[in-house]
Parts: sequence; C-alpha cells; structure tokens
Amino acid sequence: MREIFCFLFVSIVLFSCQQKQESNDKGFPFLVSKEKPNRALSAAVERNYDAYLSIRPEQNELYTQFKYTKLKGFDYNGGDGTLTRRDPSKVIFENGKYYVWYTYRNTVVKSVGMARAKEANDTIPSADWDLAEIWYATSEDGFIWEEQGVAVPRPPKPQAGWRSVTTTDILKWKGKYYLYYQAFMEASGLRGDFCPVAVSYADSPDGPWTSANKVVIPNGSEGSWDQYSIHDPYPLVHNGKIYLYYKGDFDKRPELKPSKIRMQGLAISEDPLGPFVKHPLNPVINSGHETTLFPFKEGVAALVIRDGMERNTIQYAKDWVNFEIASIVELMPDAGGPFIPDAFTDTKDGRGITWGISHFTNAAEDWNRNHSVLTRFDCDLSLDIDDQQMKEHGNVYGPDFHYKYGLSSKQKERIKEEDKKLKE
Repeated sequence: MREIFCFLFVSIVLFSCQQKQESNDKGFPFLVSKEKPNRALSAAVERNYDAYLSIRPEQNELYTQFKYTKLKGFDYNGGDGTLTRRDPSKVIFENGKYYVWYTYRNTVVKSVGMARAKEANDTIPSADWDLAEIWYATSEDGFIWEEQGVAVPRPPKPQAGWRSVTTTDILKWKGKYYLYYQAFMEASGLRGDFCPVAVSYADSPDGPWTSANKVVIPNGSEGSWDQYSIHDPYPLVHNGKIYLYYKGDFDKRPELKPSKIRMQGLAISEDPLGPFVKHPLNPVINSGHETTLFPFKEGVAALVIRDGMERNTIQYAKDWVNFEIASIVELMPDAGGPFIPDAFTDTKDGRGITWGISHFTNAAEDWNRNHSVLTRFDCDLSLDIDDQQMKEHGNVYGPDFHYKYGLSSKQKERIKEEDKKLKE
C-alpha cells in the first residue's frame, strides 16, 4: 500500500512539473485567468495576483476614480480668507435628511499662518483652523446644504479646546450621538500643531451638545510617536466596541521638507467616554494625512491620502489592524467624510461607500486669501453598485496642470550650474 501511495505522489509531482514546464514554454497567456497560473512568474505579476482583490482595476471593488461637485448653500465672505469650512465629519442620515459637521472659522481677519503664530491673539488666527468652532449643516440630497449653526463652541479657558475646536467626527452609539474633536489649548504654530482629543454628546444630532469636559484620547508618553499630536479622531463600531482611528505627526526634522511624517493609530473602548486603550501595534497605517475609513466585508478599508510612502492608496485590514495595499488611486478626497450607512451597525459584511464630503485647502489659490471650502466627492467603493465610469483609469492632465508644478528658480539655477560644469 505504501509503495502505491509513493508511486501516485511522485506521478502527480512529475505531472505537475511537466505541465508547469509546458506552460512556461508557451509564454505568458494572452487571455489571463483570474486564478494564478501554474507557471514561473515575475515578482510583479506574482504581486498582481497576491496583493490585490483583482488583477484589473475595473474589477477591483477597492479601486475607484473620485469625481467632485461644488456644494450649494455655503457662503465664504467672497473668498477673502476670513471664513473657512474644512475637515468634515462622516455624513449620517437621520430624521429624513443628511447631517455633516465641520471646522468653521469666521474671524475679523484672515489667518497669519503657522510660521507667524507669535502674532496670533484672541482675534487674529494663526492657522486656517485656529479660533474655530464646530458647526453643522443638513441636506435633503447631499448637494444643496442648509447651515444650521454652531454645534460645539469653544469652551472657556482653561478647558481643553478653549483656543480652537476642530476636525470633528461623529459616532452614534446606543441612541446617543458623540462628536470627537481636536481640542487646542494654544495657537497652532507656537510649538507645532499640538492637541489631544475631547468629546461632546447629545440625544439628537441637532443637539444641544454637552461637553464631557475631559480629554478622552490623551497624548502619548514622552518620546512616543503621538506625544504631541492626536489628530483626526475617527470612530467606527466593531465587535461591540468603539474603534477610534487617529493620526499623529512625529519625527520632526527641520532640515527636511515636510519636516514631519504622519501615521495613523487605533484606540479601542467599550464606552464612548472612555477609557480608550491604544493598540500595541500603533501606528497601524504608515502613511496618510487624514483618517477616512469604512467597514468593508468583514474588515475595514482606509483611504490613505497625501503623505507617506503609501500615499494615494486604498488599504484593507481584514482584522481591522494589519493593513495591506488594495489599490493605487489618484485625485483622492482631502479629509474625506464619507456617507457610511453601516458605520455604527457592528456589521460583519460592510458594503462600502459611494459618496461623501471633503475639502479643498487654499481654495482661492492665493495664500494671501487662504481659506478652505467643502466639496462633495463621489466614487464606487461599494459592493452594491457597479459604476464602470468610476472604474476608469488613466486620467489625462493637460500641460497647464504639469507646468503648475514646474521647476523653481533654485532648481533652474542648479541645472544651469550642472550644465556649465559638464562643458568645462
């Protein structure tokens, strides 16, 4: 019996090797199978099968284009830099309409910039998000919005957030609503962009909001990656707990530009008011300027935007902790706050997203009138629709777009010197 088993095993191995050799001899097939072929593969083609949900972008549920639409219903003081709206929350649907919360600054003068933070006072903002409150708006269709006013004002000094409350996000938990936000106690730019996270809660999305009057996500210990900045708090519900993702700025090195790197961490709690326990593997995402995540299948997907080695990617973590790149995309929404119907349902079958609100910074394209505006983005990162127009790839950018990011005077001078040395 043993001899027969050995004979069959050897025969199967030899047959498989023969097939692989024959396959290699024929060359890589013109019609590509969904399953990895039984042949030698280059590292790049191997990765195409192993790293992504599909070998083609148009068949990848976590690949999309992003399309933008100007919102109606918001005024910006003629774009003079004194009024800004930025960093929107997730969009939720309650009481037959959509809700969004965001950073709102309406100051007598425009911001002077973080580099001139020492000039800031009680009426002069340093950064675009300094001296800000959290406001909210509602909409019947997601395109036309009606601003409802302040949700969370700046608390009196010395409470956390007395200088500015910004970059909020929403949680719905057991019939109550919670707004998490950055709580500044100094003007941004004096030492950096330092702040912890605070929270307010309400029985209705229309408020009134009650401050918990405490820091719920404290800065890390001295020397740790999040010792100064806890930015972009972003709660979801998973396994009966609150999974709150956030961003940290660290490794500040003035000789480099940008001087800091940004990564994202995770803190978990069974109670919206804490205590939150930071995950031992933090940071769990090694890139990204803002936090934008949504339940997807049994795991969670993240838009990784602007900063870091893995910027401009959409990533997926089946266990909500260990993220892998699922696709490479372009024109991603800054500070995206998507509409996620199952954000708080503790789903084990996340259905994805199709739209949300994000922002454009320096909307006037003039830093002397610097302000930010809210915008709508649409996409197809949903398991329930198949919009092939959203799956197209290869946007064409014209000459003007490329020349906008052309050589600086310093670079032109360096090239001139290199050319001169070559001819000497």
